[in-house]
Amino acid sequence: MRFRVSHTTAYRSRLPVVMGYHLAYLTPRDCPGQRVRSHELLVTPTPADRAGHVDVFGNRFTYFCIEEPHVLFEVTATSEVEVSGRRRFADPQADWHSGVERATDPLLADFVAFSDFVTSSPSVRDYAALSFPPGRPLLEALEELNRRIFDDFAYDPGWTTVSTPVEVVFATRRGVCQDFAHLMLACVRSMGLAGRYVSGYLENRPPDGTDALAGADASHAWVSVLSGDGIWIDLDPTNGLVEPAHHITVAWGREYSDVAPLRGVVTAPGDPATLSVAVEVERIDYRSPRRHHRNPR
Repeated sequence: MRFRVSHTTAYRSRLPVVMGYHLAYLTPRDCPGQRVRSHELLVTPTPADRAGHVDVFGNRFTYFCIEEPHVLFEVTATSEVEVSGRRRFADPQADWHSGVERATDPLLADFVAFSDFVTSSPSVRDYAALSFPPGRPLLEALEELNRRIFDDFAYDPGWTTVSTPVEVVFATRRGVCQDFAHLMLACVRSMGLAGRYVSGYLENRPPDGTDALAGADASHAWVSVLSGDGIWIDLDPTNGLVEPAHHITVAWGREYSDVAPLRGVVTAPGDPATLSVAVEVERIDYRSPRRHHRNPR
């Protein structure tokens, strides 16, 4: 199945911004079950300097510098991505402690340690531990934890910001996809498992007439947890999905700050800019079987 993704971010200010230095994580990855067919990144004004790079996690990102005064800064990423939906599944009977043993590999330290956005507490660990009794299969434990977050927390755009701590999300029982991804990472890391934050997209309007998933009109976030046999298991706690077949992966890292779609530093007079974001994900190949998902809350 092939998708066309268009992601436009625009900042408009009343007074001119003098210059800006930016990083864009807007190029989808080639990874198991996904192949990037084309990608284009358009920037207005035209950058004075621009270069593509690959970070330590294998994500492709673009650096660019704008050195002319401007009141409109706009970035549009357009991609065509083929998603096969054929992914490897972990052993469904493997004990979750096998994942803990695998996570002791020093190369996985970034995905085991807590961080600024992924913090833990006794209450978060106690919440997670309910799904991880001794001897329980990892996949079964993750499915239950994923479902509990989906059931226990309300999707509420505007309630949180990009810097809202996990403790606040846990206490208020509400947030958005970024918050629920950080919460689930805090849960699995508190159990000693390796988990990574995944940034990407969902289909806006499924052609079969089913409702769009929560978070479908913006960039989305979910998590991957490493099994004992070395397979990363994707989980979307915002929508209660395990191994979602048609999520489009852009980048992964320890937390949101590693893979924020667009960030940078500007020289400006202090006048606040107005931000607008538009994401469209269109299915352009209808020959693949229909997907099935639970409707969002």
